[in-house]
Amino acid sequence: MQFAILIYSNEEAMLTADNDSKQAMLAAYQSYTKALESAGILRGWQRLRPTAAATTVRISGDKTQVLNGPYAETREQLGGFYLIDVQDLDAAINWGARCPSAAVGTIEVRPIWEAKDY
Repeated sequence: MQFAILIYSNEEAMLTADNDSKQAMLAAYQSYTKALESAGILRGWQRLRPTAAATTVRISGDKTQVLNGPYAETREQLGGFYLIDVQDLDAAINWGARCPSAAVGTIEVRPIWEAKDY
């Protein structure tokens, strides 16, 4: 089964962290990514740019609204994701708990719809 590991954290804290803290987090993510690759379960991953670079698109009636930045005000922002393929939800949760941001933010583990399930 495929799962998305969605990484939510306070992006302002990361953007303003001192260089040593940033380097430590980067090293932790490099180790985590290598562990996922070594386990043969990594299907993709990306770090997202800060929410200031986001654009929100909505359709209201027959008009398209384009807004700068995210729509929702939250304390934590979606900062990136991993796509993994594991046996079951328990295995996905285990990998989610190992994500470096689990200690400072929130990790959401969500199953992916498979084409045959649509």
